[in-house]
Parts: sequence; C-alpha cells; structure tokens
Amino acid sequence: MSGTAGSISITGSDAEFALLCDDDGAGTVTPFLRRYSTSPAGTVTTTDTGLDGSTAYTVTGTVTVCSAPAAADPVELTVHGTQDTDWSLAAGVVSVTLVVYTGTVTATTGDGTLTVPAGATLTWSADEDAGATLTGTLEIDGTAPAASWSVIWTTRP
Repeated sequence: MSGTAGSISITGSDAEFALLCDDDGAGTVTPFLRRYSTSPAGTVTTTDTGLDGSTAYTVTGTVTVCSAPAAADPVELTVHGTQDTDWSLAAGVVSVTLVVYTGTVTATTGDGTLTVPAGATLTWSADEDAGATLTGTLEIDGTAPAASWSVIWTTRP
C-alpha cells in the first residue's frame, strides 16, 4: 500500500455561527447571530448580525446563550361526543369538531347559519391562552332527514 501523508491548507477564512441573545436587563431579549471567523494564520474575529446574517447588529446589553421558552403546563382536557343529536355550546368547551357523514346539517354561529354537506368537517377552537374557552353562539341542528353526523368536543375538567 502506498500513499502520501500531509496537511491540507485552507487559503480563506473559516467561519462558525452561534445564535446568541442580547438581554437589555429591562425585559427585552433580542436574538442575533455571532460569526466567529478564523484566518489561515489563526486570528479569530467576531461579527454580530441580525438573524438574516447580513444586517449589522450592535449589542446593547448582556450577551447570553438563548434559551427555549418555558414549556407551558400541560392542559388536561376531557373528550366528549355525540351522534345524530342536536348540540349547543355549553360553558367550558375548548374545541368542537363537526363531522357530517350523510345528508346536510345546519350549524348556527354568531356569524350566521351554515349548511354543512356530507363529507365536510368543521372545527372551532378557543385561543391558545391558558384557560381560554369558546363563547358565543354555536348550535348544531341535525334534524334533516337522512343526516348522519357526529360532534366531538373537549372541555376542561
């Protein structure tokens, strides 16, 4: 076996990036990119930019390693369902899904009345805020002949 041993020479700079955060101490944390460039001679320089990688950024506070936002507490929900029975929104409902299998079903909301055909699925849900629930008018009328449908909803226990 034959071969050559040696080193590889890089003629340009080597660059590495880090996502960092600028904490102004008053509650504002701004993410930015820091580029570490190493010249062939071993000199390291840093350049701070916005997240686009090209707009110059000037640090105004303390540089920290960005951390992921705290995970929200899990929300316990209870799932309910009914088929082929009129349904009205009650207090504490977080989300509602209507699935129409055959015929047509009428759904009335604060915006008006919808005729929902077979094969359609509609979903209403509360904002993602902790404790948010649906409010207002939501009624499902499935008294049309030959209609088959289900309503599935979740509530907070």
